Amino acid sequence: VQLQASGGGSVQPGGSLRLSCAASGSSFSIYDVGWHRAVPGKQREWVATHISNDTTGLYADSVKGRFTISRDADQTTAHLQMDNLKPEDTAVYYCKVSTTVGGIYWGRGTQVTVSS
Repeated sequence: VQLQASGGGSVQPGGSLRLSCAASGSSFSIYDVGWHRAVPGKQREWVATHISNDTTGLYADSVKGRFTISRDADQTTAHLQMDNLKPEDTAVYYCKVSTTVGGIYWGRGTQVTVSS
């Protein structure tokens, strides 16, 4: 499975960014897609997950109500809409995909910086 991550960048507090993660190359179905984030000196933190055939996402308390995860109809591309961003959201964001046969794949990190 190859993951193509896009989006990210720099924004002021209160602003919005959208991350995308497109999966290709798998002959197996994608089970769930999610994002984790990491800052230097800290463990990688889970942010959100979207499970196949589910209409809602799962979110860490720190982003609940501000971030929205979704998937395109073909289930191979996911998006993380990040609204009302805060400086503490600054991190490298990693897309993670799990397949129906137990494979786990990580995308390359995307930097998100929130500062005034």
